[in-house]
Amino acid sequence: MAPDNGKQRGFSRRKFIKSAAAAAASGTLLASSARAAKEHDSREHEEKHGERPRPPSDDAPDIVFVNGKIHTMDDENTVVSAVSIRDGRFAEVGHTSRGRHGHDTKVIDLRGRTVVPGIIDNHNHIVLMGNRPGFHTPLENAYSIPDVQAIYAERAAGIPRDAWITTIGGFHSNHIYANPSDPTSGRLPTRAELDIAVPNNPVFIEVGFTGPATTNSAGKSLFENQGITVAENGSMTGNNPSRALLYLRQTLLNPASRRRAVIDAMNYAATVGVTTHLDQGAFQATNTAADGAAHEDNFTMHIPFLEVYGQGKGIVRLRINFLHMESDQATPELVQRLKNAFQFLGNDMVKTGAIGEFIAAGTSAASPFVAAAKRVAAAGWRAEVHSLGRRNTPASNPADFELEIMGFEAANLDFPGVVRERRWVIAHVPGITQEWIDRLQKIGGNLSLTGWQYLAGNLPASTVAPYAGPPFRMIVDSGRRPDGIHAGMSSDGMQIAPMNPWIHMYFATTGINARNVLINPGQQITRQEVLSLYTRQNGWFLREEDQLGTIESGKLADFVVLNSDYFAVPNEDLKKIRSVLTVVGGNVVYDGGVLDLRG
Repeated sequence: MAPDNGKQRGFSRRKFIKSAAAAAASGTLLASSARAAKEHDSREHEEKHGERPRPPSDDAPDIVFVNGKIHTMDDENTVVSAVSIRDGRFAEVGHTSRGRHGHDTKVIDLRGRTVVPGIIDNHNHIVLMGNRPGFHTPLENAYSIPDVQAIYAERAAGIPRDAWITTIGGFHSNHIYANPSDPTSGRLPTRAELDIAVPNNPVFIEVGFTGPATTNSAGKSLFENQGITVAENGSMTGNNPSRALLYLRQTLLNPASRRRAVIDAMNYAATVGVTTHLDQGAFQATNTAADGAAHEDNFTMHIPFLEVYGQGKGIVRLRINFLHMESDQATPELVQRLKNAFQFLGNDMVKTGAIGEFIAAGTSAASPFVAAAKRVAAAGWRAEVHSLGRRNTPASNPADFELEIMGFEAANLDFPGVVRERRWVIAHVPGITQEWIDRLQKIGGNLSLTGWQYLAGNLPASTVAPYAGPPFRMIVDSGRRPDGIHAGMSSDGMQIAPMNPWIHMYFATTGINARNVLINPGQQITRQEVLSLYTRQNGWFLREEDQLGTIESGKLADFVVLNSDYFAVPNEDLKKIRSVLTVVGGNVVYDGGVLDLRG
């Protein structure tokens, strides 16, 4: 959906915030339905007739970047040295005429650095990350106990004394495995180790949905006052992590703290170069200890994000899916959701998406999965579901991806073409086989691939053989065939996996997990291929290939300047890639202080 094309001269964060705030003040947090319908009709026309978006009018650019290695990820994988931006979009790519520069045009020297399009994550949970209690602090880039201590000490230096520092999901003790001979490898930090780093701030670190967890002395004291059991070394097991998380939610969360957490989540995403996020929702919270880290209120969790965008402070693009789990075969709640929610409604910064990553509770014949798929198809919505299973023996016990594909086929039979036209998706698919890839391809279905197995540690040989999954090589090769299956890349962060896309690219290209074990043999893909899955292909996944995913004239100016050459660094250094400059819509949203932006 195209943005308002009003002039937005300049390249400052201040102008970005002012223009976004003005747009929000002029109407609603999301675009009006009339404007949405008009822009939808325009895009449908472009798709039908194969037209490219019109380049900006012929006037001076706002800013020009020169002397870079700019990987456009276009049809020819063109690499250029310069690009110009005007009104939030790419103007000229590969050549910039200095004679057309205006008095206010800035020229930024990239100093030979590698540039890629803004990373698009087609399946994550940034909305959960933005609703975390305390000062949530990602640890996905920590590879040792000293790394954890350094990250937490830095965090403590910038927040109030006694404020909670939390890491809830997106992290695993397997991260801490840089040196297997170190006795601290593969475990969470202890109470004493955390006390050294943050003696004055209580700490809560939880793995996955429900733990295990760990805390420091300050946290131990506060938890034990609530009757929550903490071991002497700070570890928390059983239902104690969930009880601790419930206590933190009840005591720390309020509208202001949620908005702060939203901004923290966006700022972190910008540092790792993720400029667009397709959020996949949460399980409905019960406000009891039965809730885990993947639970939130489905009807209010987006409010702090919309408030931040309404204030003009949103710095990354958000696409919102509606997760739906229902066991009633009549699916009465889904019926109402489809009547009272709207897909693809919003603007270039934030808009609604599909039903997903669940459309029903379960996939078995006893579940309403097929009925739900037909409901979604009848409403003309996109469906997104997930698969974590493998083909079972005997074949009479189908895997989840088999049941999902059969459900898609049933919906497509009743509503021909809906799967292809609405670009239905199955995510993760660690165990999918060629036979079922072909069946999904036949009806126009698509696959979202995730490197979450990177954290899996030492998997049983029966799980690894023939691959730990997803079968990247098999799927990418299937996509090269005529009318091949579409695939895109995601993180599933910050829940059971890291958001950092460079970790997932490491796993996709090496097949090696966090413990340095090859678990996905024969399924490696190239760096060019996985970067395409995270950029160009994901523009298609979002139905915004005319706006996002490549650096081409007329598209939204989202790109990332990297701290090292993605295509040249050794494999282990892929995980260390970060942004030194992240640009969204022609505006700097993260500046690592490496480049001179004075122009």
